[in-house]
Amino acid sequence: MLMPKRVKFRRVQRGRLKGKAMRGNTISNGSYGLVALEPAWITSNQIEAARIAMTRYIKRGGQVWIKIFPDKPITEKPAETRMGSGKGSPEYWVAVVKPGRIMFEMDGVSPDVAREAMRLASHKLPIKCKFVMKETEEV
Repeated sequence: MLMPKRVKFRRVQRGRLKGKAMRGNTISNGSYGLVALEPAWITSNQIEAARIAMTRYIKRGGQVWIKIFPDKPITEKPAETRMGSGKGSPEYWVAVVKPGRIMFEMDGVSPDVAREAMRLASHKLPIKCKFVMKETEEV
């Protein structure tokens, strides 16, 4: 599972999921990408499940890049705890994803294989996603 190695702990607040992705919205490494169409918190377990689904389908043929990292700790209080007594302890980590963000990139496989692998990965994620290809503008 992905998570930061070390953190200076301050339990973070929830924040808001408004606006479009200003960074990470272009394909930088591979030829194909999976773009988020909705805002969401993507957990480290969901990222790992999507990665496994992709790499299984391409049978370790191409190369996969994960472009999101879960660096936001989400806290939970224990079950049947009374109100008050401070904030809970960190339970899991999420990546904040906004619409337009490229979450995964792939290269070294055919477009059909990449499209199917990304489709399988998108089923593991809690949001709508879109398959995109890099524009071949270089002449």
